[in-house]
Amino acid sequence: MKPYILLTPGPLTTSDTVKRVMMADWCTWDEDYNLHIVEEIRHNLVALATKKPELYTAILLQGSGTYCVEAVLGSAIAPQNRLLILSNGAYGDRMGTIAEYHKLNYDIIEFDEISQVSEITLEEHLLKNPDITHVAVVHCETTTGVLNPLRKISRVVRKHGRKFIVDAMSSFGGVPMDVEELGIDFMISSANKCIQGVPGFGFIIARKSELLRCKGISPSLSLDIYAQWETMEKGHGKWRFTSPTHVVRAFKQAMQELVDEGGVEARNKRYVENHRILVEGMRSLGFETLLPDDIQSPIITSFLYPKKDFDFKSFYTQLKEKGFVIYPGKISQADTFRIGNIGDVYPKDFDRLIDAIRQTKY
Repeated sequence: MKPYILLTPGPLTTSDTVKRVMMADWCTWDEDYNLHIVEEIRHNLVALATKKPELYTAILLQGSGTYCVEAVLGSAIAPQNRLLILSNGAYGDRMGTIAEYHKLNYDIIEFDEISQVSEITLEEHLLKNPDITHVAVVHCETTTGVLNPLRKISRVVRKHGRKFIVDAMSSFGGVPMDVEELGIDFMISSANKCIQGVPGFGFIIARKSELLRCKGISPSLSLDIYAQWETMEKGHGKWRFTSPTHVVRAFKQAMQELVDEGGVEARNKRYVENHRILVEGMRSLGFETLLPDDIQSPIITSFLYPKKDFDFKSFYTQLKEKGFVIYPGKISQADTFRIGNIGDVYPKDFDRLIDAIRQTKY
């Protein structure tokens, strides 16, 4: 069932058992689906996100993770609000694009792509701009693989009493965090990342008190997170519009497999080990990482081209023929490619990858 191993930040390699449960059809009006799949997912997501689940709720939304980011920004930022976006990559910049489309009142601070977001710069900006109401940041910026210092950022946001929006697309389920401890009001992620489901929907973990403030704000019919939540609450798992039933069932299986593995801490340990084997192996072959180790996430790793005439397409094709698919680079200041460490992949797979690269002409 696996023509090749996906070493990308999502979609990613999924287990055979996750794929197998998609072979059944489900009725979107039936309790077997709504109560015993959708509602259990919502409950389990909140329990996974915080030790204080009574303060939060989960909204599931059709589409990719970007749909959920747009839904949150469009639903949470009212005309009288002002948003500050902290960006050090393509996905932070995408928040700015969304803000432009929605004509939101916003600022964006752009940091270097190969550095972390600075909590010092954040605080300076908040002191100069007391009318800012919300701060948004990407936790793991998969443009490069940099892991932003979420705890330091959250400390500043809470100190100044701002609302906190976190794109944890590529980190939730793979990097331990507690949204309540971090003061996060809206946390956004996707089915096909660290929980190792398949693409088709994303989700928002929202502080209930802040979600209630979203009523009537969104200019969109389908991207209104308050309306989506209200329908799910009143309908006991019913979606407003046709839900991706096969994908949702696969996600429930993926969540169970996360529990069976030992939870987020155990999964993080596996991802860290995948990353270690990858980096040590690549360095032994003469490759250099883009980022210094102290700001590198265990999610995805960027490597510099080993020489000026490096042919990435040929390198990619040769690896694909050997059973591995990697990712091109996405930054402007250096020629890079990326290799993901997440999904249903294990240290032995990275040992095999290094052997495959050793046999590749580049």
